[in-house]
Amino acid sequence: MNILFAIQGTGNGHISRAREIVPLLQQYGDVDLLISGTQADVQLDQPVNYRFHGFSFIFGKKGGVDHWQTYKNMRLSRLLRDVRSLPLKKYQLIINDYEPVTAWACRLQGRHSVALSHQSSFLSPKTPRPQKSSPVTELLFKYYAPTTQRIGFHFERYDDFIHTPVIRSEIRNTEPEDKGHITVYLPAFDDKLLVKYFRQIPGVQWHVFSKHSRTAYTDANVWVRPVNNMEFNASLASCYGLFTGGGFEGPAEALYLKKKVLVFPMRFQYEQLCNAEAISRLGVPVIYQIDDEFVPKLKQWIDSPHRVAVHFPDETAQIIRNLVEDNT
Repeated sequence: MNILFAIQGTGNGHISRAREIVPLLQQYGDVDLLISGTQADVQLDQPVNYRFHGFSFIFGKKGGVDHWQTYKNMRLSRLLRDVRSLPLKKYQLIINDYEPVTAWACRLQGRHSVALSHQSSFLSPKTPRPQKSSPVTELLFKYYAPTTQRIGFHFERYDDFIHTPVIRSEIRNTEPEDKGHITVYLPAFDDKLLVKYFRQIPGVQWHVFSKHSRTAYTDANVWVRPVNNMEFNASLASCYGLFTGGGFEGPAEALYLKKKVLVFPMRFQYEQLCNAEAISRLGVPVIYQIDDEFVPKLKQWIDSPHRVAVHFPDETAQIIRNLVEDNT
C-alpha cells in the first residue's frame, strides 16, 4: 500500500509527533512524506518526498506572531499552484497533520483523507476554549486543512475521536532526574529579553532554547542554545521544571516525565489560548503577560511543591493500526 503522510512544518510539535508515527506507518506500506511550512527546527529521520512553502505564521520576539514577517512570507499564488499540481493518484491512504496543500488537493481531486493532528480536537465543541472566542480561528480549524475523517490528540479525551498525547519513544524510554535547572522554550520571545528577567532569580540555572539565537552563550545563570532536539530532550529529562509556550507536545511530554510545568501562551494566538485553558483545568499554572508580577510569579511557581499527575498511555501503535484497518 502506498501511503502519503502530510505534515505541518510550523513549530516543532508536528514534526516531533511524526518522528513517532512514521515508523509505525511504514509497517503497513510504502510511506511518502510531505512537509509544508518554514518554522520547524526538528527534523525527520526519513527522507522527505515533497516540500512546499505552505502557509506559516512567523514567531515574533515580544510574545506573539510577527504579523509583518508573516505577511511578507505569504505566497498565496504559490500555495494555489502547489495544491493544483500535487499528484495523489498513486496513494491508497492519505494522512494529514494539519497540512493545507494536501488537504485542499484532496478536496479538488475528490480524495478521502484522514486528519491525525492536535488541531482536529478543536473540531469538537467539547474541547476547552478560552472565555473570549475567535470566530475567525474557529473557521481556520475547520477549513485550513479540511479532511473527510478526523483523529485528534489533546490533554484529555474530550470526545470519542480524541486521544491523549503521542509521547515519543525517546521520551517514554527516558529515566527522568532532577538536576535543578529550569528548561525554557518560548519561541515567540527574544532570548535577550528573557535573560534580563531570569537573571533576577540568580539561585536558579536556566536552560533557554531559542529560535532567535544562532550561537550558544551563557549570561550569568542563564544558558542559551539554538533549538536542538537532542540537547532539548536531555535538558527536559534532567530539569526541575519546564517553562514553555502554549503549544501541545512540549507540555505533554514534560507532564509525562512528572515535571513541573508553567505555560505562557503567545499573544493573540487563539489555539495556544485554547491549550492554555485546557492545561489550566489540569492544574498547570498559566502566565499571560510580562509585567511587574512576572518575576514574583516565576518565583512562586519554582517554590511551589505542586505537580500535576497525568495518565498518557502508549496507544499510538493501536491508533495507527485502527486507522489503517478502517481505511483499507
